[in-house]
Amino acid sequence: MRVFVIAGEPSGDKLGAALMAGLRELAPDTRFTGVGGEGMAAQGLTSLFPMSDLSVMGLAEVLPRLRLLRRRIRETAAAIAEAKPDLVVTIDSPDFCLRVLRAARAARPDLPVVHYVAPSVWAWRPGRARKMAPLVDHVLALLPFEPPYMEAAGMSCDFVGHPVVSEPRATESEIAALRARITGPIWLALPGSRGGEIARHAPRFGAGLAQVLPEGACVLVPTVRACAEQMRAEVARWPFPARVLDDPGDKRAAFAGAEMAIAASGTVSLELAASQTPMVIAYDLNPLTRWLAERLIRLDTVTLVNLVCESRAIPECLGRNCTPERIAASLQVLRDSAAARVAQRQAMALAMTRLGQGGEAPGLRAAASVLRFMERHAR
Repeated sequence: MRVFVIAGEPSGDKLGAALMAGLRELAPDTRFTGVGGEGMAAQGLTSLFPMSDLSVMGLAEVLPRLRLLRRRIRETAAAIAEAKPDLVVTIDSPDFCLRVLRAARAARPDLPVVHYVAPSVWAWRPGRARKMAPLVDHVLALLPFEPPYMEAAGMSCDFVGHPVVSEPRATESEIAALRARITGPIWLALPGSRGGEIARHAPRFGAGLAQVLPEGACVLVPTVRACAEQMRAEVARWPFPARVLDDPGDKRAAFAGAEMAIAASGTVSLELAASQTPMVIAYDLNPLTRWLAERLIRLDTVTLVNLVCESRAIPECLGRNCTPERIAASLQVLRDSAAARVAQRQAMALAMTRLGQGGEAPGLRAAASVLRFMERHAR
């Protein structure tokens, strides 16, 4: 089976790598082309162009790169036409992927398409599922409550579990190696994995942490290698020393050993939950994008642990409330309240169970779902 796969950001690259591994296990003759990052490259994908070209979020952030993005859309659609795949799998990044699919489907209306990560229609823009349906046949959902939304729009959908439940945990040797280099309690700062997120959040995280850090605490800043240089430049401006970590083993060890974290909203909240690390979530957008989001988002929380558990255990500093003062106040409550930390850890454990912990690996479940879809399509 020939599969053309597209991922546009680090979280999608992780999903793509796990799916590719699962397909290779269940259908060893599968061959891949497309766009992806380091994880998918490790599974044998040679990306058409750097995935970082697509890793932008928000209207104001997209506009300066619009010409590049349009060129990448044309190039990707042309590559699909040339490859003549049996299946196209798009992973998250719907604004880019759906434009590619529109062009690809215009050239080949019967092209089978699977989209990995259901659009968050339960949070905002509920019409997106209906707009997606003419271009997508089957959806792989990360959250257990999403399939009915996709099915109502006319697509088949399987909940396949969230990959965080099967990601490797720190080994004792990794934890010991990190501890040998660090004294004092570990606090984490995770400003984001996109350039715009880092630029917006890092100064506020640093200023907020400066108000509440315990004496002798060590602040670690795990990041992906592609963002390490920018992150080091931002962290160098903080009024206290901090260490940027871009090695995956160090990141796992830091999550396992941390007492507290301040993190941007997104998948990282689930990674922290898997490590039972108490956290505060903080996130802001470019002012124009924030203005639009305030009018479209229909929920009072954006943190996945809160949503999956139907709780509000994880405190948030969002939008206009993403200030050093609010961040410091939220961290101080969490630092000083054992009850708040216990409530968080209970919510985290429930979230992991509901996301598939203890069951078959999500990448394998996703691969099995894809193969079942292809069997139905063939019939």
